[in-house]
Order: sequence, then structure tokens, then C-alpha cells
Amino acid sequence: MKVLSINVGLPREVKWKGRTVSTAIFKEPVSGPIVLRQHNLEGDQQADLSVHGGPTKAVYAYPSEHYPFWRSELPEMGLDWGMFGENLTTEGLDEESVHIGDVFKLGSAQLIVTEPRMPCFKLTIRFEREDIVKRFLQSQKSGLYFGVVQEGTVQGGDQFERLSTDSQRLKVSDVTRL
Repeated sequence: MKVLSINVGLPREVKWKGRTVSTAIFKEPVSGPIVLRQHNLEGDQQADLSVHGGPTKAVYAYPSEHYPFWRSELPEMGLDWGMFGENLTTEGLDEESVHIGDVFKLGSAQLIVTEPRMPCFKLTIRFEREDIVKRFLQSQKSGLYFGVVQEGTVQGGDQFERLSTDSQRLKVSDVTRL
């Protein structure tokens, strides 16, 4: 289990359905060590803190293994790392093998799995498709959110080391199915 890409972005204003919306869903890969703080990565921000960020949604991870599915579903789109608004594009870390409450070491930081992603309309803005939120939910390829247990430095290529598994063993995928 490792990080293939670290992706960050700052809020920007975009036009959507005749109104101006602030969103930070546009993430771009960055290189080198990045400081992971309590609420986000260095160089990253969330636009709407009422539903993004904070102690339970500080970092969003999305499995690289889901990208081939989406490339076949949406062949007309360029799907680069970070397209789903994820901070960490991962390998080997998926919703079936990870539990809510699992704690991982990544670089010098420690993260706790908190919940799957339930996307808002801003995914529609990113993909410029009205059907993407429905398709995303139906796919059950949600990715997962982490809270930060211990701040530290992370970079592409870092391995996830599972420090503990929650005793309830509730898989992220179980929550998504519910």
C-alpha cells in the first residue's frame, strides 16, 4: 500500500448553473515532501469547511485501481491523478481492505480512516457531467477520508503501514453499501 501521487489545490471561483461557486476540487500533483497538518496538506485548502476538511476529512484518498474503470466508463475524458479531488492517489489501499478506525503511518504522519466519500455537486463541476454523482455512488468506488492523528511529512512513494485495525472491523465498503 503506497502513495502514487500527492495532489493539492486552492479554492477557486467557477460558474455553475448561473451562479458563482467556490471549490477546491481541482487538485494537481505535486512533488517532494509535503507537510501534512491537522486539517490538510501544505498547499491545499477546502472551499466549504461545513462539509469538507476538519478533523474527520483532512485528507481524501482515492485508489488508482479505480481509474481504469472510470477510463472505460468515460473514454472521452482525460483522467489524471487528482481528478476525483483526492489528495492522495493510492495503490493497494481500497475500500474492501480498510476499516473505519484503522490507523496508518504514512511518512512521519499518522492517519485514521474516518469515512467513505459521499460526493457533492462539485464533482459535477469537475467532470462537467450531470450524471457523475449518481454514477460515482452506484460504482461504490468511493475512496476514503482520513483524519490526522499526528502531523508529519509525506511524499509520493511513501508506504502505508497499518498500525492498528479497529476492533469493530467495519469496512469502508460496508458503509458505502449502507
